[in-house]
Amino acid sequence: MTSEQNLRIAYSPCPNDTFVFHAWAHGLVPGAPGLDVTFADIDITNGMAERGEFDILKVSYAVLPYVLDEYALLPCGGALGRGCGPLVLTREADVDLTGKTVAVPSEKSTAYLLFRLWAADTLPGDVGEIVVMPFHEIMPAVRDGRVDAGLVIHEARFTYQNYGLHCLADMGVHWEQTTGLPIPLGAIIAKRSLGEGTLKSLADAARSSVRMAWDDPEASRAYVLEHAQEMDPAVADQHIGLYVNEFTADLGEDGHAAIRGLLTRAAAEGLVPPLGRDALNLV
Repeated sequence: MTSEQNLRIAYSPCPNDTFVFHAWAHGLVPGAPGLDVTFADIDITNGMAERGEFDILKVSYAVLPYVLDEYALLPCGGALGRGCGPLVLTREADVDLTGKTVAVPSEKSTAYLLFRLWAADTLPGDVGEIVVMPFHEIMPAVRDGRVDAGLVIHEARFTYQNYGLHCLADMGVHWEQTTGLPIPLGAIIAKRSLGEGTLKSLADAARSSVRMAWDDPEASRAYVLEHAQEMDPAVADQHIGLYVNEFTADLGEDGHAAIRGLLTRAAAEGLVPPLGRDALNLV
């Protein structure tokens, strides 16, 4: 397949994405469409999806209500799990965030939806100002007192102690305790205009790429570490172990229930538009 025929895909340089897509992106999945890969953080890919750019994208589940007219949710390749939720970090161990300033990586992110649902359930009043900043700037901002708290994602789960910070609350623990469902984080979507047959072949390719990564983890190691931006290999392995699991291979009933549950609750709080009944269907 020539480059002109390749499908354009954008996903993050994070270890879970490079691990999952390594085989497919390198033409190792038999019969899979070729890919032209662009690396972008998820707040960027969310915007790409809203503008209808790219054939396949890794996005936050929080953006689905805005893009599912044009894109279909693939039932594999994304990130759900247990024990892997975003954290709220503070300088002091016990802080009431009512009226306080909180830094977040995006207001159109699953992390933000989980945070607002947690705040609605647990805080005596509403939080104060929300400040959006790149996620790598959040922990220094909390440490230096520029914000009262920060919502962090990714490998920050493993490194926040290095900044002298405390975990005030784990959004994933709250979600799992109140719903019993896994935590929906990142989704793989593809343009509906590609057609039913192509969409199903893309799902098959994503699933095969995941299984090939599991069968030979060393095959993707150089690719993962090349794009992990100076991340310690042990942290990269932790990241993969946390975010690549059975839901990456197939969402299944629990995965779909988690996605619909998150977006239904968020819509009830006025955080996202309501989700159509068949919106999560592949075709």
